[in-house]
Amino acid sequence: MKDRTIHQYREIIASCKEIFAKKTKDYGTAWRILRLPSITDQIFIKAQRIRSIQEKGSQKVGEDIQSEFIGIINYCIIALIQMELSKDDPMEISYEVLEPKYDQAADATLQLLANKNHDYGEAWREMRISSITDIILMKLLRVKQIEDNAGKTIISEGIDANYQDMINYSVFCMIKLKEEKA
Repeated sequence: MKDRTIHQYREIIASCKEIFAKKTKDYGTAWRILRLPSITDQIFIKAQRIRSIQEKGSQKVGEDIQSEFIGIINYCIIALIQMELSKDDPMEISYEVLEPKYDQAADATLQLLANKNHDYGEAWREMRISSITDIILMKLLRVKQIEDNAGKTIISEGIDANYQDMINYSVFCMIKLKEEKA
């Protein structure tokens, strides 16, 4: 089961990366202007929309839930990249420079997934997508609180670990959505 999840993770991240690459070519790195709390709010908007669609059972805007999970994944990776860059780094960064940074963030997050799946025995496979969405929203509220505390925590994991968890939870939802269609 573990190898299956790793394979599914890599497939999903590859599709997210493809979208990231195309958007980088279309828009450049306009996201560099965003401070971390603004990126967190972008992720929050996407997660809140998913929850709203789940609760209402319908949507009026064309983008489906899956595209919102892709957005969460890519914004979380953007946040992880942004955390490594400084204000002195250029606003515009080529995709060729960004690609290894994207891969590094995705690979580190995959390692976290593998470690947690080992300990938790892939419990996420028994969870509802709506519950996982709620956990993503909870993680976002935690990140907002940490940001409001100037990044300081007493006992809790940092912002980067929460972004990684949100990536993994979004991947889980996409796996579950794909398996429901099959």
